[in-house]
Amino acid sequence: MAEQSNLSKSIYYYANQVYEYSFVKLIYSQLGGTFLVRKLNRKLRAKWYFRQSQRKCAIGSTFDEQPNILVKNVNKIPFDLPGTIISNSNTIVQRNKKITKAIFIGHGTGDKRYGGDANALASYDYHFISGPKHMEKLQDSNVNIPDNNLVKIGNVRFGEIVNNEIDVTAYANYLGIKDRRRKTVLYAPTWKWGAGTLHQYGYWFCREITKEYNLIIRPHYFDRKYISKFKFWAKSKGLKHIYFSNPANILSNDTMFDFAISDMLISDTSSILYEYLITRNPIIIANTEYVDLHNMPPEMDISTIANRMTKNDNILKVVESVFSNHDPKNYDKMLHQCFYFNDGKSVERISDFLSSGIL
Repeated sequence: MAEQSNLSKSIYYYANQVYEYSFVKLIYSQLGGTFLVRKLNRKLRAKWYFRQSQRKCAIGSTFDEQPNILVKNVNKIPFDLPGTIISNSNTIVQRNKKITKAIFIGHGTGDKRYGGDANALASYDYHFISGPKHMEKLQDSNVNIPDNNLVKIGNVRFGEIVNNEIDVTAYANYLGIKDRRRKTVLYAPTWKWGAGTLHQYGYWFCREITKEYNLIIRPHYFDRKYISKFKFWAKSKGLKHIYFSNPANILSNDTMFDFAISDMLISDTSSILYEYLITRNPIIIANTEYVDLHNMPPEMDISTIANRMTKNDNILKVVESVFSNHDPKNYDKMLHQCFYFNDGKSVERISDFLSSGIL
């Protein structure tokens, strides 16, 4: 315990946006640490969402208390405290390299290209690598990272599902799902960077999918402002069996909670398409015109096993057909081709690495 306590004092988590912290939630819950934000208003926003989602959390929060949040604009002012900064954002972390190491973990490994300057990735001391797809993405970005700087950890977020730590009944109660006999479809589109499909398909899905299934709509963090509009519209139309998951509430509406309660995913270019493989449940790709994607080998390309759909399709027939013809073995195979380990022990590997004295 003493070693972990000392470790927690030297770990810092950096992100440009609050929702990105969900990718280090399990690391913090087990190892502790301090969250870094670059502006005071980001600190206030982070405290608000941590407090709100702690208060709402129906299945037990991974944060026992409010975490420490430190305002440090590491993009511009060198960080001068000893320890390790784990960054979710692709940005150059200014630091005193003699006493502070920077590790990149990112916030998703999908087919969209890295935001910002991909060359900034070369400035990190180490990269926590989620799997072969992550490696392929780096190579396709023409970013050369020395092998010694690549640390295989797997996908940290999978721990709660693999270790069966999610109370599905409690979360269903929290969302207010009334008809538990229905299968549940999760619709989780990305935002405008990636040609997100929320406005293209969202209202249509509400009208059609809910005729037979429960529908959870989980918009991207940057589209969370539309949740209230969708709720009001659905109520005005008398539509039922529609539920909403706000990604800003990273403790009460974690992505993995929505995964655990759903039977199918519909998404577009979001990295959720690949993370959802951990469920082995069927996936439908909502067609977009977005083409600025990585070139991936077939064994790491979700479109080789998932069905595509457009506005011209009968979505209920598509969903029914995909459920009927689903082969979980194909999804399990791609899971292991995209991610290392999948054993729920990624945080242990991170702890071992940070405690090894290599930093």
